[in-house]
Amino acid sequence: MNANPVGTIDRDAHEQNRRSWNAVTPAHNSHKQNQAEFFRSGGSTLFPEEIELVGDIAGKRLVHLQCNCGQDTLSLAQLGAEVVGVDISDAAIGTARQLSVDSGIPATFHRADLFDWFTEAKEQGEQFDIVFASYGAICWLSNLNRWADGITGILKPGGRFALVEFHPTLQGLGEDWTPEYPSIEGKRQVYTEGIGDYVGMMGEILAPSGFEAGVTEFENPEAVIEFAWSLGDVATALLEAGLILRVVREYPYSNGYTPFSGFKELPGKRFTMPDDRALIPMMYGVVAEAPGG
Repeated sequence: MNANPVGTIDRDAHEQNRRSWNAVTPAHNSHKQNQAEFFRSGGSTLFPEEIELVGDIAGKRLVHLQCNCGQDTLSLAQLGAEVVGVDISDAAIGTARQLSVDSGIPATFHRADLFDWFTEAKEQGEQFDIVFASYGAICWLSNLNRWADGITGILKPGGRFALVEFHPTLQGLGEDWTPEYPSIEGKRQVYTEGIGDYVGMMGEILAPSGFEAGVTEFENPEAVIEFAWSLGDVATALLEAGLILRVVREYPYSNGYTPFSGFKELPGKRFTMPDDRALIPMMYGVVAEAPGG
């Protein structure tokens, strides 16, 4: 059963998370050198999985949900798409807009609660060929049914939704490698320490334009509220919203991130379980299509 009844949205949680993201975003960006020059020279922050799942996007209209500071959004624009990014964080969207200007890569960015933006976009007749989300997006959604309905409402007939996300099996692990955190059915969890400086923790892995020390020993004064959804929860919400599942894929590695130390690094900025532990799914990919194409 979902954490919230069908149709309800935990707006208090969304607002608290907006404050937590606003607090941490300057710390994240303090570690990234010369981002505009990186993009001007053709740099990209995308991994192969995203490129494969979104497919050919040249000349198509794409919206990147929960786009954060827009680096992936601008990378998608470099592949020929007309891009729109949406995020709840004022600090992140401000950074994204400035990066678009400084890099010379055109993009439109909206600062909004995603659920409000879905309503406004549908009322305005907005339609997209591709809807995209990735990496740490699902945990901020207080209602999957409303999220999936929102996606359906802005997809053109035959349009594609593509998602790459960290697997709940990975997200549930504690530092002793045993399950510690919830990973199913919309469990609401408050973390008083707030969103951490994971960019600083991962170093050059998450700063392809060049890493610098930047802010050190960051402590977030704003707590964060997450919602734990399983892969089954996500797939079912998309199906119930009328979308057609085309791909559901699990990967035994994580792109660019580990929740704690001890993982084995692979080529391509990927991480997997150490040799003395069994492989687990660490990311998943989903592609769903709107009927009528």
